[in-house]
Amino acid sequence: MLGIAAAVLFFIAFLINAADIATNDVFSSVNVMLLGLGLLALHVAGIGHGRRVGRR
Repeated sequence: MLGIAAAVLFFIAFLINAADIATNDVFSSVNVMLLGLGLLALHVAGIGHGRRVGRR
């Protein structure tokens, strides 16, 4: 699930960068890309994968 959210954030960052949309400093393409990288790192670490480990 976090991998999909990261892909969406990367796409939004691409659109902001490609269309030269003027945004404030909080929603710049670099900041959105860094949020996507953070979510991707959590996904690779195994957090938010949706499978429960434990009791059956």
